Amino acid sequence: MAVTETRAVSFSLPLPRSLDTRIYLRLSTQAKALVLSLTTAAQDEVGSPKPMGSFVYALPNRFDDKQPLATTLFPSESSLEFTTRLAKLLVRRVQLPVYVTNSVSFANAGMGGTVEEEMEAFKNIAEVILDKLKEAGVGALAVNGNLS
Repeated sequence: MAVTETRAVSFSLPLPRSLDTRIYLRLSTQAKALVLSLTTAAQDEVGSPKPMGSFVYALPNRFDDKQPLATTLFPSESSLEFTTRLAKLLVRRVQLPVYVTNSVSFANAGMGGTVEEEMEAFKNIAEVILDKLKEAGVGALAVNGNLS
């Protein structure tokens, strides 16, 4: 099933090893691109504005589909690597251009944002997003359902 209209889904995940902070995601699927926005907020800061994090555009490489191309549209040093890795992972899996904006902060994570907490969050985010895209039949996931 090809996606012919814009669909947006919002959901949240717990920040690893955190008591009250969640990662909020908004995934918009369009016919020829994906837009993903991520941020974090504790229960007492849900309505307050957050500073913009990194904004990355990634697209499939027609010469090597295992090495997608990525361009930073707006850099924020604290989130740039995480955003780029996530954008490239999504491009490899769905073979569509992807826009990712990310202002996730790991400061409220249980151990203050260690590499392990960041990797756990990355894994959780990727699994949930890929499941949602597979359910929606987006991009390459619509053709073969392959998550490898």
